[in-house]
Amino acid sequence: MSETRWKATIYVGGLAPMVTAASLQAAFLPFGEIVDVSLPKPEGPQSTEFHRGFGYVEFEDPEDVKDAIDNMDQSELFGKVIKVNPAKPPKNANEGLGSKTALWEQEGWLAENAVSEEDKMAADRANSGVDGKPYDPMEGLEGLDVAGPKPV
Repeated sequence: MSETRWKATIYVGGLAPMVTAASLQAAFLPFGEIVDVSLPKPEGPQSTEFHRGFGYVEFEDPEDVKDAIDNMDQSELFGKVIKVNPAKPPKNANEGLGSKTALWEQEGWLAENAVSEEDKMAADRANSGVDGKPYDPMEGLEGLDVAGPKPV
């Protein structure tokens, strides 16, 4: 679906199990001409549910989305309060967590998270202590037998 079509689509969440595509279309028809209604099915062959508790309604005119959200968000449909929001386009399967591509190989990640040589050298200087030995945060604590601030 193109970016323009997503602007004309709403997400409807919190649907009761008995909601069908036809009943969802009937509920949103007063707000404009509807192009498509989809109720994603649960994954797995053993599933007895008709849908996953949410759906999408695509309007002919993107202007109708605002009216549908304003009038239907937090309203009751088949005894359940529904949530109505603008639909978001699906994420690319090759981006973000859960993708099949390593995070550091994804486009833009390296540019966003790259560390300059100057920063690496500054970090090395901060981590190395006196006489070139690595900094040890526990050094000098051997004589302490009581935790907390020193008594005055």
